Amino acid sequence: MDWLEATVLGIIQGLTEFLPVSSTGHLYLGRHLFGLDEAGLFLDTMLHLGTLIAVLAVYREEIISLLKNPFSRMGGLLVAGTIPTVIIGLAFKDFFEEISETGVTIGWEFLATGLILWLSDNWKQHGHKQLEEISYADAAFIGVWQGAAILPAISRSGLTIAAALFRRIDKSAAAHFSFFLSIPAIAGALLLQFVDLMSGQTQVLPLSSLVMATLMSALFGYLAVRWMINLLKQSSLKIFAVYVWGMGVIVLFFQWTGRF
Repeated sequence: MDWLEATVLGIIQGLTEFLPVSSTGHLYLGRHLFGLDEAGLFLDTMLHLGTLIAVLAVYREEIISLLKNPFSRMGGLLVAGTIPTVIIGLAFKDFFEEISETGVTIGWEFLATGLILWLSDNWKQHGHKQLEEISYADAAFIGVWQGAAILPAISRSGLTIAAALFRRIDKSAAAHFSFFLSIPAIAGALLLQFVDLMSGQTQVLPLSSLVMATLMSALFGYLAVRWMINLLKQSSLKIFAVYVWGMGVIVLFFQWTGRF
């Protein structure tokens, strides 16, 4: 992996982790394009580290407040939203890994993400709950959807924002809680990836390229979080639905013709 490939993959990961278009699906396609499939786990770990840095930077004040008062209501909401994700992830770990390795369902998963985004956008006019009104049941419901987003081309941010909108949560509050909930999810995924790395073999990559990929992931992840929160105040999720539908059709076409 040279520095240009590292830069492109870092940008892809940073943007698509927080835009509702599936970072894992895009990263899978990007690695396949550059012939870096064997470096998947190691590279993914560093790229996810970049997006974790990004979201920690955006929510640094909230995180400091949470660390000072871990038993606050927000702390409870994070626990309520994370537990279903952990249960789903551990219960279906082998299944998710098999699906991720083959990539055979990626096209259909892009299409499913688009459908969920479109439906939730039509639902959004009814949203009124602010951040302080989110209940533990709301958080658990969102956590279940986050668990389903472990599939490669199902967008984590897309599903969690959609789930929040289905629970009548305001758009801005939905985005805020979705991104805040991503912190334990990304941190947990990183921990599992590190464990897997320690017990397996992976391709050695140039340190300079890994640093570049991580930095680009952090920078563009930070920009994506800021942009999405502002976008949802005044715009629609349908543009992202159309985009992932297009991605799904393209992937299915290349699979059907034997080119992917």
